[in-house]
Amino acid sequence: MRRWLGANKGFLVFLLCFGVFRTAVADWNPIPSGSMRPNLLEGDVVFVNRLAYNVKVPLTDVVLARIGEPRRGDVVTFSSPQDGTRLIKRLVAVPGDRVEMRNEVLFINGEAARYVAPEAIRETVAPGRTVGATRLTEQVQGNERRVQWLHGIAARSSFAPLVVPEGEYLMLGDNRDDSADSRYIGLVPRHLLIGRALRILVSADIKHDWMPRLERFGRKL
Repeated sequence: MRRWLGANKGFLVFLLCFGVFRTAVADWNPIPSGSMRPNLLEGDVVFVNRLAYNVKVPLTDVVLARIGEPRRGDVVTFSSPQDGTRLIKRLVAVPGDRVEMRNEVLFINGEAARYVAPEAIRETVAPGRTVGATRLTEQVQGNERRVQWLHGIAARSSFAPLVVPEGEYLMLGDNRDDSADSRYIGLVPRHLLIGRALRILVSADIKHDWMPRLERFGRKL
């Protein structure tokens, strides 16, 4: 064993450094579901800046220092407060914000979101099953993004007003009727934030023919 360790010392040091880099500095995150459609698709792989908000002890949620503030509109990877699963959603409300949803319409600090540029499409929600959907540009508090509503899908389209407490954040999927987000798992404490997703590195159509989607490579979020 000692001889093997000596012969492979350089490679082992590389693996250690690479592991520290991925868990503390930068990472990539495959998109496994459609909860962020239409902006992120199944098969996208996004680059995540783990130093966007916190410096953590590698492989833990122990925060050593805060180096940036999460902002409305950020696409964030985080550990679910419910079961620890890694998720990626849109940060919609920050501490101190008063937020509510009424029949799909988002309100932040008393401002109702505007929804413009509607587009009618068909979306596949299960093998062999498609439903109608509407895509719109949601504009609120100086941010805008394309969001999607599915027709005939039971989802929490309303919730009562709440003020986001200090140190917590409200996350929503852009695919509003197909996302396990803060409406279901609760607000996300800051120490569970992993990092900010900045751009799509690579993409492949994993639901059909696995062909690369070259037009998505390098796309900024």
